[in-house]
Amino acid sequence: MKFQNENSYEVKEKIEKSKVAILPIGAVEAHGPHLPLGTDNFLAERLSERVAEKTGALVLPTLPYGQVWSLRKFPGSINISNESLISLLVDMGISLYEQGFRVFAMINGHLGNAVALKEAARKLYHQYPDYKILYLFYPGTKRVIEEVRETKSSHATYFHACEIETSYMLYLAEEYVDMTKAITDIPNIPMSADVTPTPWEEFTSTAVLGDAKIATKEKGQKIIEAAIENMVKLIEGAKSEMNATKK
Repeated sequence: MKFQNENSYEVKEKIEKSKVAILPIGAVEAHGPHLPLGTDNFLAERLSERVAEKTGALVLPTLPYGQVWSLRKFPGSINISNESLISLLVDMGISLYEQGFRVFAMINGHLGNAVALKEAARKLYHQYPDYKILYLFYPGTKRVIEEVRETKSSHATYFHACEIETSYMLYLAEEYVDMTKAITDIPNIPMSADVTPTPWEEFTSTAVLGDAKIATKEKGQKIIEAAIENMVKLIEGAKSEMNATKK
């Protein structure tokens, strides 16, 4: 159910019935020559819609901007600070709580948002201990990624416009992918990038971290379906905790 499509006369009853709000959150940033700037938004939004179908949640309008400091100098990237993002998410979370939501699930399509989402969740928890806040970024998919991956990852944590993320897009938003422009770029990311601020232009000129040419819809399906299953379990678990608290 898309929250913005509801009307004020009927939405109160639907909030009372569901109690779960999902916020797709992404970013606008470079994703190589074959993927659009809004890749993270498309992924977050379509993941959210599928999770909502299985949980009865209401899906909020996508928050399309994120913290993209590392890629801010690439053409098309739009960066906002962690501080701005935290403030916005806390304000939104308070408003949702006051409207009657008791589970707030942020489905994140951009790793760079992780710090802000976690901090916002902590602030909301401090204010409302009975409020279940989830920050979800492809949870529980490490094993299946290792099973389907054909090339070694450029980094233990990062994946970007590569075999993996391109496969996600082929499964969830294939109409935005141009595989005729897919490239292979497996940069050497220095250890120092994990311990000091390092703009990505220092180790890549493409923003691609891997072999996008071997991405497939089938790989994306295996990983995404595992992520959806885990997100549904986490949201249902939060709902159960919420109901237990009310008794």
